[in-house]
Amino acid sequence: MSRPVIITCALTGDSDTTKKSPHVPVTPAQIAEDALKAARAGAAIVHIHVRDPETTRGSRDIALYREAVEQIRASGTEIIINLTAGMGGKLVLGAPDCQPFDPVTDLVGGLERMAHVEALRPEICSLDCGSFNNGAPTELYVSTPEMIRGMATRMQEIGVKPELEIFDLGHLRLALNLVADGLISPPPFFQFALGLRWGAGSDLRTLLLMHDMLPPGSVWAAFGAGAEQMPMAAQSVLMGGHVRVGLEDNLFRSRGVLASNEDLVTDAVHLVKALGAVPATVAEARELLGLCDDR
Repeated sequence: MSRPVIITCALTGDSDTTKKSPHVPVTPAQIAEDALKAARAGAAIVHIHVRDPETTRGSRDIALYREAVEQIRASGTEIIINLTAGMGGKLVLGAPDCQPFDPVTDLVGGLERMAHVEALRPEICSLDCGSFNNGAPTELYVSTPEMIRGMATRMQEIGVKPELEIFDLGHLRLALNLVADGLISPPPFFQFALGLRWGAGSDLRTLLLMHDMLPPGSVWAAFGAGAEQMPMAAQSVLMGGHVRVGLEDNLFRSRGVLASNEDLVTDAVHLVKALGAVPATVAEARELLGLCDDR
């Protein structure tokens, strides 16, 4: 039988992409609509950020998350909801001497970053496993070991599975420590985020190294940013992993042709089948990830 491959669609993210593509969903209704289209196209998981409808910037507003999630749940469509818990880590240093911090800084503690997760109890939420530099000259994403361990502990207590977000090798080492300490219920679910500026590269050698560090029984996926989205999806499938696509990571279907989330899931389905696997159903994804189907 063909191996089932989980397809995740990361719908919108929080980057400044709304000015670059009209297809990036902004309002809770648009995000929910894209989630349902992704599900019908073949995604088993939707990864959700929300945005302020007025500014289009990423938001931590619980009411916006609630509106999007409730619309998805009310539709009756089978889909696994994966909420980001990564908002609240932005630190932008002031110039020229770092202080005071730039007013766009949005830096809060780990448990505050998952307030919407506490309220809405999705099946999965993301857990960023380390701090890192991003493309902006003075901006950092801050996620300390203490924050990460506290968030992992609370996720385990409330029965929400963490998707362990790995942007670099040190992040993977920290995530493996969480697994070894029993803070991640089996099977651990790793997401390799590759090709982001100043993070791990979207190349086969990096993916092989990360793959070979995983403990037996791990479930993992890899995504590449931008033009590397589909090539990295193919590498992941060929190596026994799973797939993430979506407008959070890439805006184009082909050179110069803007994509929708539905387009990218459709292309991922064709890719998975062409490589001899099959897109996992929601039930199969839940079984692979050890999720309880009781929500």
